[in-house]
Amino acid sequence: MSQTPEDTGLSSDQAEVRAQKLAKLRQTVAEVYPAHFHRTLTNEELSEKYEGIEPDTLTGDIVTVAGRVYSSRNSGMFMDIHDASGKVQIFSHKDTTPEAARELLPLIDLGDIIGVTGEVRRTKRGELTVNAHEIIMLTKSLLPMPEKWHGLSDVELRYRKRHLDILSNADSKVRFQQRSKIVSGIRRFMEDDGFMEIETPMLHSVYGGATAEPFKTHHNTLKLDMFLRIAPELYLKRALVSGLTDKVFEVNRNFRNEGVSTRHNPEFTMLECYWAYADYEDIMDLVERLFETLALTIHGKTDFMYGETELSFKGPFKRVPMPDAVKDATGIDFRAIDNDEAARAAAKAAGFEIEDDWTWGECLAFIFEEKVEPTLIRPAHVTHFPKDISPFAKEVPGEPRLVERFETYCNTWELGNAFSELNDPEEQRKRMVEQLEQAHARGETDKRLDDEFLDAIDQGMPPAGGLGIGVDRLVMLLTNAPSIRDVILFPARKNRVE
Repeated sequence: MSQTPEDTGLSSDQAEVRAQKLAKLRQTVAEVYPAHFHRTLTNEELSEKYEGIEPDTLTGDIVTVAGRVYSSRNSGMFMDIHDASGKVQIFSHKDTTPEAARELLPLIDLGDIIGVTGEVRRTKRGELTVNAHEIIMLTKSLLPMPEKWHGLSDVELRYRKRHLDILSNADSKVRFQQRSKIVSGIRRFMEDDGFMEIETPMLHSVYGGATAEPFKTHHNTLKLDMFLRIAPELYLKRALVSGLTDKVFEVNRNFRNEGVSTRHNPEFTMLECYWAYADYEDIMDLVERLFETLALTIHGKTDFMYGETELSFKGPFKRVPMPDAVKDATGIDFRAIDNDEAARAAAKAAGFEIEDDWTWGECLAFIFEEKVEPTLIRPAHVTHFPKDISPFAKEVPGEPRLVERFETYCNTWELGNAFSELNDPEEQRKRMVEQLEQAHARGETDKRLDDEFLDAIDQGMPPAGGLGIGVDRLVMLLTNAPSIRDVILFPARKNRVE
C-alpha cells in the first residue's frame, strides 16, 4: 500500500507541489532517477578522513558524496544531507557553485536524495562542508518527510511505516544498527567457540520441538498440509546423530500462532544450539560468556540500564533450583510433597487457584511463575524443572521428578531455555507419545508423532546440552526497548483500516 500525505500528518498541498517540481525536473534534467551514480566517500568516511583540518580551511580536495536532504537554509545555500553513516553540510554559493547547479536548488525538497561533487572545507564555525561544484538529483521524494524533531507521534504508524520511523527517529536507526551487531555478534561468538551453523527447514510436515500452536499451509504439488517451523530442535539433533559436528547451532526464525504482546510476536528470532558431550551446566557457562560478550559489544561494559533498572551481564549469574525458589517465596516445600493430590492441596491452602487435574510438577511451575518470576530482575538461572513439563530433558540424579533443565531470567523475563538433552530412545519415544496424547486431548488434531526424528534417535545421539535463546528479548534489554515491536524491523500488525 502506498504512503499517503495523511500518513505523515502533513497536507496534500505539499505533495502536489512536489509533483509539480518533478514535472519540471523531467523537462529540464536528463534523468531524475539516474541508474548510475558513484560517490567517492560515505559521509562517515569523509568525516574521519578530514577530522584533523582546522576551521576556515579549504583543502583543495574534490570529493563526491550523496544523501537525503534533512535540512535546507537560506534558500538551499546550506543543506545537510544524510546517508546511512552520517551527515555532511553542502554549501552552494555563486562564488563556488556554477549557475546550472544553483538552478536546481529551488526544485530540491527535504527528503530528496542528491549527489554532490565539490571541494572539502571546514567553516569558521568548525562545520565540515562540501562546496558544491555539481549537484545531481538522484531521487525526487514525492511525499513530505515527518516532522524532523518529533518524528512520528503515532506509535502504530511507526511500526506500519518503519521507513518513516527510521528516517525521522535517530534512536530507532541506532537500535536497528545495534540489533544487527547483536545478531552478527552471536554468530561470531558461536563460531569462535567451535559451533557450526546449519540451516534447517522452515516448512515442516510434522511440527515439534516445542509446545505451541503452528501456522498451517498447504503444498499444492505434494498435496500435503505443512506447518511453519515452531522450533528447529528436532532437525538440529539429527545433525548431532549424523556426526557432521559435535557443536551445532542456528540463528533461526520461528513462527507460533499465538498471542501478541510487548514480549511476543508471531514471528521471532531464536538462537538454538546443541553441544555433544556437554550438559546443562556447561550451557549455563556458555550463556554467561555470550551475554557478557554482547554487553561489551553494545555498551563497552557489562553493566547497563534498562529503563530505570541497572542490569549486569557479568557472570557468574545466580543459580537456584525451582523447588528452592518456591520454598523461599512461599514456604511450600515441594520436595517434601510426594503426590499430585497433596501438591494441589498445598497450593490451594496457600491461596493459589489450581486446576483439579494438575500434576505435582504443574503446581510447582505455576507457583513459580506467580511468585518467583516477578522477582527475577538481575540475571539468574533457574534450574531443576519438573519432569512433568520438560519432556526432552534428563532426570536429576536422585530426584526423578526433576530434570536437568534451566531457564535464564532477567528483568523478570525468560531469555533462554536449556536441557541436558534426553538421548535414551525408548524414554524419548515414551515421553513424545505421552505429549502427543495430551495434545490430542486438548483438541490439537494436527499434532503427529515425528517418526523420522525417533528413527534418528534410535541410531544413537551422543549426550548433549541444548539451548534456545530469544534473540528479540535479548535485543530489547541491550537496546533499552520497551516493546518487542521496537526491535523487530517489520513486526506483525493488523491490516490498515481504510
